[in-house]
Amino acid sequence: MTIVVKIGGAALEEAGTLRKCTKAIAELARAGHCVAVVHGGGSALTRVLSKLGKKSEFIGGLRVTDAETRDVALMVLGGMMNKKVVAAIQAGGMPAVGFCGGDGMSFRARKKFTPGNDLGFVGEICFAEPCWIEGLWRQGGIPVLASLALGADGEYYNVNADEMAAACAAACHANALIFLTDVPGVKNAEGAVIPWLSTREAEGLVANSVVSGGMLPKLRACKQALKQGVGRVRILPASEADALPQFYLTKLSCGTEVTCA
Repeated sequence: MTIVVKIGGAALEEAGTLRKCTKAIAELARAGHCVAVVHGGGSALTRVLSKLGKKSEFIGGLRVTDAETRDVALMVLGGMMNKKVVAAIQAGGMPAVGFCGGDGMSFRARKKFTPGNDLGFVGEICFAEPCWIEGLWRQGGIPVLASLALGADGEYYNVNADEMAAACAAACHANALIFLTDVPGVKNAEGAVIPWLSTREAEGLVANSVVSGGMLPKLRACKQALKQGVGRVRILPASEADALPQFYLTKLSCGTEVTCA
């Protein structure tokens, strides 16, 4: 099977959680699955920006990105965080190769427009060529993708990692897209995790402001992936990552499975 795993939040911040996640990813690859990893790193980026005297601003869960912020994102996401994930996977015994969407022209971006706001160098994926990912799979490796891509204007754009993961899963005709995150799942108005959530129900939660912040682009990415043919989409707490190799074999009791309306 082809599986895309997005790692973000505490999974990148806490060494023990990252080891748990990458160990499970390595086990999936050893079992013969084609696994690609897309990672975020927003917390690390915010810290570095703060040290440089730049305040982070978010609109609809997306970071407002001027040219300087974009350059720092290249350094932090494409450099430090990417190589951190590569090292963790290889510590689990599987070879991994890190790159970003701008490498090999694998992912192209266009500026993301939002009504009434200019997000700067924030992009959305408009083209994907999975040949480099597939080439790594043929060699037995695990591709690790940072969420940055080049636009037709030659500029790098910061792409939300959830959206990058959805685009990667769609381009690779993935059987499953799994978001490993620092929240237990999508919660209802009473604060309980919703085990099964249709895209139509998700739209209702957004309209009623039950979900907000970083969950907004995640749910948009879930809908995008399902619409483009990805078989299954699940939001899974990173603390339960050791259940990942059993994803298709057992009924998981944690997280939220997002389904077509």
